[in-house]
Amino acid sequence: MTPLEDRATGCVAGAAVGDALGGATEGWTPEQIVDRYAGRVEGIVPPFNEDWRNARPIAPYHKGDGHITDDTLMTHALIRVYEKAGGHLGAYAMAEHMVPELMGERRWIPELEAEALPLQRIFLAEKWIVARLHYGHVDPREAGVGNIVNCGAAMYVAPVGIVNAADPDGAYAEAIDLAGAHQSSYGREAAGVMAAAVAEAMRPGATADSVVATCLRLAKDGTRAAIEAVCEAAAGLGHWEGSFEALRAAMRPYDTVADTYRDQGLGARRPSRTHSIEELPLALGFLVIAKGGYRDTVLGGVNYGRDADSIASMGGAIAGALGGLSSVPAEWVEQVGSASRTDLVAPGLAIAGVARRVHAADLARRRAHEAAFADLDRR
Repeated sequence: MTPLEDRATGCVAGAAVGDALGGATEGWTPEQIVDRYAGRVEGIVPPFNEDWRNARPIAPYHKGDGHITDDTLMTHALIRVYEKAGGHLGAYAMAEHMVPELMGERRWIPELEAEALPLQRIFLAEKWIVARLHYGHVDPREAGVGNIVNCGAAMYVAPVGIVNAADPDGAYAEAIDLAGAHQSSYGREAAGVMAAAVAEAMRPGATADSVVATCLRLAKDGTRAAIEAVCEAAAGLGHWEGSFEALRAAMRPYDTVADTYRDQGLGARRPSRTHSIEELPLALGFLVIAKGGYRDTVLGGVNYGRDADSIASMGGAIAGALGGLSSVPAEWVEQVGSASRTDLVAPGLAIAGVARRVHAADLARRRAHEAAFADLDRR
């Protein structure tokens, strides 16, 4: 592999593995996780609820046992959108290409143990894309307004960072445009910052510290404040074990979701300039604690609980981009891919190919502009 392919496959496979490991612990507290699994989770585990089909009728999904969740379904869908569009994406690409991806073709859905439309699995915040763009005919640039503000867009936006590899400013701008069709407020902002984090992580010589610095440079409002607070708390910690209370305390002032994760008040997930999603700051916090290492970045998110699959998936994407495919434990890649009946590496190679083509087109366009401007400024 080229370094581009290595980092891209590390990012995409790393995100999927984090997603699958965190799916089992999503929604629970660290104490509940320890009680259920007789200790910390160190790899693939069974579902938290043995009777997973009936434990939560609103979400009868087979989480655990190495199954990827909607985070990875959406990530892979976005990669296919890039392949079809063949260039940079904006809000209108969500309407033109993502909507058919979600409602036009049946695919294997591991959590349903069946072939189904992705639309039949994704969360309500993602179903919003189809409701607003396909049925509501809303201007794609405004379609995200009114949706619940959560990590929905940030959780699958890593491919934007790969396409804009080593250009975090470009990644931020592209993700903000694209995510406008899905999210608003700090949900949209988090998507831009997450894409920038991946773009920086793809840069040769990047580190966990340079990723955080890039995020702080670009992030706005509550998102920036939350990242700064959580990463400052993380900098004084040596391991994710024992870190959860300090990280949660740093995040709490910026989070609209209560400590009792499933018991949300009226203010939860509403637009705000002073708040932030929890998932991205926590993913960056665990990245700082792990000094960019993949395994501990992901396991920190898995054992933290709450929205564990998204925290571990975002952290896994960034750490995987930093370290390349070899940084993602090969046994996890094999086990998750097998359990989910999904190739975790091929999508990374596909998006690397898109990135290469997009960069060539960008370079040609930039040179043409430079030549035209030089003619304009010639005496």
